[in-house]
Amino acid sequence: MFKPLAARTLITSALLVGAATLATGAQAAHHGEMDEAGHLGVWAEDQSVESGTVTADRIVAENNGWLVVHRTDESHKPGRVVGHAPLKAGENTDIAAILTEEVSSGEHLMLMLHGEDGGMQTGIFEYTLGASEDGPVKVDGNLVMSVITAQ
Repeated sequence: MFKPLAARTLITSALLVGAATLATGAQAAHHGEMDEAGHLGVWAEDQSVESGTVTADRIVAENNGWLVVHRTDESHKPGRVVGHAPLKAGENTDIAAILTEEVSSGEHLMLMLHGEDGGMQTGIFEYTLGASEDGPVKVDGNLVMSVITAQ
């Protein structure tokens, strides 16, 4: 059946947009970040930490939890915890964590979503590296996090 050019263009455009949306969603889920459908994620930019704080622009959490700041390097493997801040379930914006150690310009920090699970007290941050209390949130086996460079 012959379709007018306008109808074929519209169908082709819809297919391309759909494919791009699926590809973007797959990439976002792979990194543990939220896509437009409302999945979990951490968004942050490289920033100055001179004030002794680091800020995530936006975090989406399924449940109450924590923004946890880990030291990291080029390997993007989480290291020692150097800050944290509480989060509420849902969308959180402009979340600042006080740094507990000096961080120099050029160092990498991993801003990671942690849960409020398994600890002895609700509302008290109890995680230590490798522990299960208030541990990292994962989506499809991937940490929900963003790595920034301190300026």
